[in-house]
Amino acid sequence: MNTTQRAVLVSLLGLSLAASAAVLKTDAAKSTVSATFKQMNVPIESKFKKHNIVIDYSAATPEASKATVEIDTASMDLGDADMNKEVAKKEWFNSAQFPKATFTSTAIKSAGAGKLTVSGKLTIKGKSADVSFPLTVKADGKNQVFDGSLPIKRLAFNIGEGEWKDTGMVADDVTIKFHVVAAP
Repeated sequence: MNTTQRAVLVSLLGLSLAASAAVLKTDAAKSTVSATFKQMNVPIESKFKKHNIVIDYSAATPEASKATVEIDTASMDLGDADMNKEVAKKEWFNSAQFPKATFTSTAIKSAGAGKLTVSGKLTIKGKSADVSFPLTVKADGKNQVFDGSLPIKRLAFNIGEGEWKDTGMVADDVTIKFHVVAAP
């Protein structure tokens, strides 16, 4: 291999590495995951205190990006210790048997400046579904900030069994919201 061929090969290798996604370090203190739902027609927002979010992101080539999210279902905080214990029980998240809710992306595509469409598999309480949702991304200094929301039906994941299947008390519609701050 001559010098010119080596230079071309090194340049191409450098371009492919620059275009590939990079794993970002999530700032857990600045990142939030919450669920909003209605109980007796009153909106309630609860936060998950424990989550692990891994984002492998390239602004130049978002289709090379990927994300995984793990949420500790027993970490849901409704603002009341008794209610927090209740949602960890078998009728709700069954956190003893299903300690994690997970999302794994299967595709991330540009949807315009600062906007992405994310598709993937959401698994809660042993039930999986293919989902797709919009996501905004913006640079904030060295950080990337990702914001989005994903509407789901809780009964599709058996969240609220037995008497809790009745949606008159707790609505079926739930919106999972997330704000993720991450840096290279």
